[in-house]
Amino acid sequence: MKYLKDVATLKFYHDKCTGCLRCVEVCPHGVFTEAGEKVAITDLDLCMECGACMKNCAFDAIDVSTGVGCASALINAIITGGEPSCDCSDNSSSCC
Repeated sequence: MKYLKDVATLKFYHDKCTGCLRCVEVCPHGVFTEAGEKVAITDLDLCMECGACMKNCAFDAIDVSTGVGCASALINAIITGGEPSCDCSDNSSSCC
């Protein structure tokens, strides 16, 4: 199931990844996949920002602000009267 397009705050640091695959195991939506000796993101829009990957990564290879991207998108939609999306034209740190 895809969530809101282009709003997830998930950051993956490939250089810190050891390939333990813990994130693959705990992610409820298949955001991560095994890629050679490490991990890769399959589709960032699958991320629901639950934080399970970050909490289970012993190597600080993942960072996510749980719920921030989705909340920002919904608030922007309410304010503008549009569809939930993330307008990053202002380069705000609370968006994308």
